[in-house]
Amino acid sequence: MKGPYIPRLELFAENAQVIKKAFPWQNTQVNRLAALLYAVQNKPADASAIRAGHQLIKENTGLFSSFRGNSAISIATLLALTPKPELQLTETLTVYDLMKAAKFRASDYLVVAAYQIAAHTTSDQYDRVIERAKAFLSGMRAKHPFLTGQDDYIFAAMLGLSDIAVEHGVVRLEQLYLELKPEFFSGNSVQALTQVLLLGEEASGPASRVLSLREAFRARGIRLDKEYTLPSLGILSLLPYAPSELVDSVSETYEFLRTQKGFGGWSVNKQELLLLAAALVSYQYVEEARNGVITSMLSTSLTNIIIAQQTAIAVAAASSAAAASSSSD
Repeated sequence: MKGPYIPRLELFAENAQVIKKAFPWQNTQVNRLAALLYAVQNKPADASAIRAGHQLIKENTGLFSSFRGNSAISIATLLALTPKPELQLTETLTVYDLMKAAKFRASDYLVVAAYQIAAHTTSDQYDRVIERAKAFLSGMRAKHPFLTGQDDYIFAAMLGLSDIAVEHGVVRLEQLYLELKPEFFSGNSVQALTQVLLLGEEASGPASRVLSLREAFRARGIRLDKEYTLPSLGILSLLPYAPSELVDSVSETYEFLRTQKGFGGWSVNKQELLLLAAALVSYQYVEEARNGVITSMLSTSLTNIIIAQQTAIAVAAASSAAAASSSSD
C-alpha cells in the first residue's frame, strides 16, 4: 500500500470509534458507513455535526417516518457534509414525496434514493429523473418480477440521473444478467451487479472483466462474489488497473483494517470488512485516475453504490434481529 493511503485507513478506523461512541444505539454497519463517508473526504468525524443533522431530521419528519429508520445516521452524515443541510433536507423531503406519489414505496431505500436525486440534480429536473428511475425499475420488474423490489430503488435513482437511454439500458441490463447469472448464486446480487456495470458501460467487455477479477481474488482465497460484495466486484472491474494490483490492494487493506480497534472478527464480519476494504481501494484509485470517463462516472456514483450496499446489510441485519425477537416472544 502506498504511504499516503495508510493515514486514510487510520482516519477511517478512528472515525468509526468516534461515531460508535457518539451513537452507540445506532446500527453498527451504518455507523461504519458514516465513518467511511468522512474518511474518504479526508475529514475526522464530526459527531456534533452528525447529531445536528439527526436532530434536523427529527424536527422535520414524523415519528414513524422512514427517515428515522436504518438510514437516519447515513442521511444525517450526508447532511453534515453539505454546506446547507437544512436546504438539502428540504429538497430531499420534496423528492421523497414526489417519489411516493409516483408509487415508490416508503422505505430506507427510498430515503437514500430521494437524497441522491435531490443532491445531484436541480429541482426543475426532479420529475424527469423520477420518471426515468420509475421506467428503469419497471423495465427490471418486467424481466425479473421476483428479484426487483425496494432494494433496487437506489440503483434506479442512479440510472435515472444518468444519461443512459431507458430502452437501451433495460436491454443491456438483461444482456448482462443472462451472461453473468450462471456464474453466481444470488440472482438479486447479480441484478445489482448489472446495474453497477451499466453505470460504467463505457468499459469494454465488463462481464468478462468481472469474471477475470473474480478468479484473481479466488486465487488469493478472497471471495468478493458473495451476496453483499458482488457490486463491489463490479466497481473494481471498472477501474483501469490490472487485476493483480486490485487484489493486492484489497487484500492489504483488509488485513490492515483487521488490526485496528473495533475491526476484529467479533466486531465486523468478513463480508462487510471486504466491502469496506473494496470501497476504500476504489475511492483511492478513482482519485488517482480522474482523467477518464469511467473514473468520472465512478467518482459521482461510487458513494451511492457503497451506501446502497451498506443499507442492504443494515436492513437485513435489522430484519434478522426483529425476526429473532419475534420468535423469542
